[in-house]
Amino acid sequence: MGYVVPLEEASTEVVIKKSRFIAYAKGIVSREAGMLWLAEVKKQYPDARHHCWAYMIGDPKCALNAGMGDDGEPSGTAGKPILHVLHHKEVGNIMVIVIRYFGGIKLGAGGLTRAYSQAAQEVMAVLVTEQQVAMVKIGLSCDFSLEQQVRYWIEYLGGLVLEVDYTQQVAMKVSVPLKEQLTLTSQLRAGQCDFKIL
Repeated sequence: MGYVVPLEEASTEVVIKKSRFIAYAKGIVSREAGMLWLAEVKKQYPDARHHCWAYMIGDPKCALNAGMGDDGEPSGTAGKPILHVLHHKEVGNIMVIVIRYFGGIKLGAGGLTRAYSQAAQEVMAVLVTEQQVAMVKIGLSCDFSLEQQVRYWIEYLGGLVLEVDYTQQVAMKVSVPLKEQLTLTSQLRAGQCDFKIL
C-alpha cells in the first residue's frame, strides 16, 4: 500500500480583497525539517504579516504526525483550513506554507478560512506528486557465492541495498517494498540465508 508525496516544490499566488496569499508546498519527512523550511521562508518574506502552515508526515490516511500554525491569525482560521486541504488531497510527507500580505480590507473569520483554504487548494492543484511505496528493512547474511543472486532478487523486487559488510559472510541491510517482503524472505530461505526484519 502506498500513497503520493510531493516530487518537487510548488508555489502559487492569489489576491483576495487586496490581500496577497503566496502558497508553497514541499515534501518533508519530519517536523524538524518542516520547521527549518518555515524559518527559510520567513527569511524570504520578512515583511509579510503572517506565515501560516500545516504539515502531514507519513500516510495521509492515518497520519498521526500532523501539525499546523496560525501565526497570529485568529485561532483556527489559517492552519486548520490548510491542514483540512492536505487531508482531503491525501498527499503524505508534505508541508504547505501560506504567506499573507494584508491588503487593508479585513476578511473576517469566515473570509480568512476560505482564503487560506483557497490558497492551499491552488498550490495543491499544481503540485507534482509521485507514488510513495511502503518499504521494510531486512538484515541478512549469506555466503559469498550467493551475493550476486541475492542482489539480483533485491533489485528485481524494487529494493535497495543500504549497507554491505564483508566478514566470514556477506552481511547486508536492505530495503524492499512491503508487498515483496514474503517473496524475498522465501528466496532467502531457499538459498539458506539468515535474515531478520529490522
